[in-house]
Amino acid sequence: MISVTPDTFRLAEVFTIARGSRSEAHVLTARVIRDGVIGQGECVPYGRYGETRESVTAQIEALPQGISRQDLQDVLPAGAARNAVDCALWDWQAKQTGAPVWQLAGLPRPGPVVTAFTLSLDTPDNMRAAAAKHSFRPLLKIKLGTPDDMPRLEAVRAGAPASRIIVDANEGWSAEVYADLAPHLIRLGVEMVEQPLPAGQDDLLSEIDRPLPVCADESCHDRASLPGLAGKYDMVNIKLDKTGGLTEALALRGAAQEAGYKVMVGCMVGSSLAMAPAMLVAQGVDLVDLDGPLLLAEDRDVPLRFDGSTVLPPAADLWG
Repeated sequence: MISVTPDTFRLAEVFTIARGSRSEAHVLTARVIRDGVIGQGECVPYGRYGETRESVTAQIEALPQGISRQDLQDVLPAGAARNAVDCALWDWQAKQTGAPVWQLAGLPRPGPVVTAFTLSLDTPDNMRAAAAKHSFRPLLKIKLGTPDDMPRLEAVRAGAPASRIIVDANEGWSAEVYADLAPHLIRLGVEMVEQPLPAGQDDLLSEIDRPLPVCADESCHDRASLPGLAGKYDMVNIKLDKTGGLTEALALRGAAQEAGYKVMVGCMVGSSLAMAPAMLVAQGVDLVDLDGPLLLAEDRDVPLRFDGSTVLPPAADLWG
């Protein structure tokens, strides 16, 4: 059988992006139970893509109980519902066969990766304080996306002078705002900017200078997105809730790299169960942003282990 339940995890601090704030992570946990073996997967329904916990639950509950992972790719579109079930089916297969998912997928054994740590959108003073608190981390990701972001950029760099910095505008800038900020991003040592323009208006990226790498997030979901990114983006952000699971995420990584894009592996704000399968996609990519558990005040009973900003591969008791 396939079941789905809602779960809520408190965040350590209020998390703010250009589209709003949250103090809890609202997720769905899918379970595949067959032959006495239980496989689990997690997804985060995302309103930006028209998803709610109710709509995603309905998608999962409508699935045929004996569906295979291969058939799932055709029955559900890319998105949160397919992600949770796809990852649960991978986990079930691993537990049923006794072989880890990386082996079943023909991948090398995963190793630790260094993740970015995200600083949410706030006042310049608060962002400087947050940057100083986390200045020991090698890579910080700054949430921006307003017309008044220059003081925030300056404040974060002042608070964490030695950290590498990447920026996520969450579709919040216009072409004019991005063009004005770009020289200052370079001056402050920012290495990449993620989704500066709204997904429906990103054709403008092919008409303006891109002095630093631009990463597609909301503009890139699965392999079908790639043709529309040409000439506009230099990198893609692969999130399992967008690709619809590990199966398509691995395929997207290969296709994106073959097309010449750099790859970032990111996440929604979820628990360790959501990050665990993404660890397989994150091996050997250019940037990793799997800090969801670091933002939580509570996590799964068997969480991922972190050594500072280094994420260790998941234990089999968690997933895979």
